[in-house]
Amino acid sequence: MISADYDGLVAATRATLARIAADFTPAVFASSLAAEDMVLTDLILRAKLPIGIFTLETGRLHAETLGMLDRIREAYGYEVAAYRPDTAAVEAYVQQNGLNAFYDSVDMRKECCRIRKVDPLNRALAGNKAWITGQRRAQSATRSDLHVQEEDVAHGMVKFNPLADWSEEDVWHYIRSNDVPYNPLHDRGYPSIGCEPCTRAIAPGEDVRAGRWWWENPESKECGLHVVDGKLIRIKQIA
Repeated sequence: MISADYDGLVAATRATLARIAADFTPAVFASSLAAEDMVLTDLILRAKLPIGIFTLETGRLHAETLGMLDRIREAYGYEVAAYRPDTAAVEAYVQQNGLNAFYDSVDMRKECCRIRKVDPLNRALAGNKAWITGQRRAQSATRSDLHVQEEDVAHGMVKFNPLADWSEEDVWHYIRSNDVPYNPLHDRGYPSIGCEPCTRAIAPGEDVRAGRWWWENPESKECGLHVVDGKLIRIKQIA
C-alpha cells in the first residue's frame, strides 16, 4: 500500500539527503542498482547533491544489472563508480573451493560475499564521513529495526537509510511517477537482486527477499555488508 502521506515521505527523504550533503561531506551512496537504489539515485542526481554513487561489481552480476550503469549514464549523464574484488582473492577462493562453493555452506557463501562485496565496500567507504543505503524495514526480518540514521561503529562513520520508512508500493509509485529507469529483472519476478547464481525469481506471495540465497534460512540472509562478527552493525539510532 502507498503511504497515506506519500508526499511527506518523499519530502522527508529529500531533506535527509540534503542534510547529508550539507553536514556529512564527503558522503557516498552504495547502490545495488535495484529499484530502491534507483529512487535514491534519482533524488540525489536531480538535486545535484555532492554525494558520490558507487556500486559493487562482484563479477557475478546479471547482465541486466550491469546494463543499469549505461542506463544511468544515458538518463543522468553520471558515471557510477564500480568497485571490484581483488583478483587474486577471487582466484584463490575458486581454486581452493570451486566456483560455486557458496552453495555448500553458509560459511562458504559468506566468504564469497566477503571477497566480492565486503572488502570492496571497505575500500569504497574509506575516507568518507557517511554512507547511504537503500535498505527498508519491510524488506526482511533482519531489517525490521532499521533506522533512518545510525552509528556504524564498524566503519567509524554515520550510516543513513533514507528509505527505511518506505513501502515497496512507495518505491514503485516514485519510479513510475518520475520515469526512473529500473532493472528489467524486476518485471520478471525479481524484487531483490544480487549476484546471478545467488538470486532467483520469487513466486506470488513469497517474501520479497525469498529469492536471495533461497537455499538458506531467512535469519542468515545478509551478505556481510551490514554485519560484523555475525551481528548487524546497526549499533544505535542517532537522535
